Amino acid sequence: MMPEGHTIHRLAADHLERFGGRPVRATSPQGKFADGAALVDGQVLQHAEAHGKHLFLDFAATGWVHVHLGLFGKYTFGPAPAPPPTETVRLRLAGPGGYADLRGPTACALITDPEKQAIHDRLGPDPLRPDDDGDGAWTRISRSRVSVAALLMDQKIVAGVGNVYRAEVLFRHGIDPYRPGRALARAEWDAIWSDLAELMREGVRNNRIDTVRPEHTPEAMGRPPRVDDHGGEVYVYRRAGQPCLVCDGEIRTAGLAARNLFWCPACQQS
Repeated sequence: MMPEGHTIHRLAADHLERFGGRPVRATSPQGKFADGAALVDGQVLQHAEAHGKHLFLDFAATGWVHVHLGLFGKYTFGPAPAPPPTETVRLRLAGPGGYADLRGPTACALITDPEKQAIHDRLGPDPLRPDDDGDGAWTRISRSRVSVAALLMDQKIVAGVGNVYRAEVLFRHGIDPYRPGRALARAEWDAIWSDLAELMREGVRNNRIDTVRPEHTPEAMGRPPRVDDHGGEVYVYRRAGQPCLVCDGEIRTAGLAARNLFWCPACQQS
């Protein structure tokens, strides 16, 4: 499963905590980023940021390391001293604060400021970026005949939302995932945007996705905690065939835009 935006923002914070303001050692044991690692080696990490599912590490003297994990990319962090790396590591950063190993990303490249800006320009607003708001996304959503479920997954419209947040925020607001974007009211969109920002900020803090309200937690309902490899308590995601936590109806699933959609037909009729 591709990481959602909260994971990438958490990775930016993790990099700053371990390496920020200090020179790092950079290597590419796999060899695919050897030239870039050689340029970064010994440089100071000045800044780290995320936009949607894109991570940017600022080594001012040489440019930005741009990482997109895709479906198979993974980061491993550990304490210093770092153990010998395996041959699958695309990029290792190491310093007194520990090490970070990157494996299997879709993208790992050293880019310039203009190249970085071009990536930002093609992405929609990110609920976790403090200067972003939902206005630009609303302009496109309010004119679209495409379903709101598909629009939320379009990174050109909203950056960072993946399958879990998409399914959960629509459930939380009682919105039929097949409703066209143009049928949303502005107040509904503002509520969705605000909720996404709050849920994703919590995801950064806790490093997992929790979307159920206090009255629907395992403790409040007297039910066992959810067991799933993505972690967290959710209403509909990967709960097809199970009873809805709110109405007890059956959670449905269907394919939409090459991803599985999950929803409760009884709770999401509007």
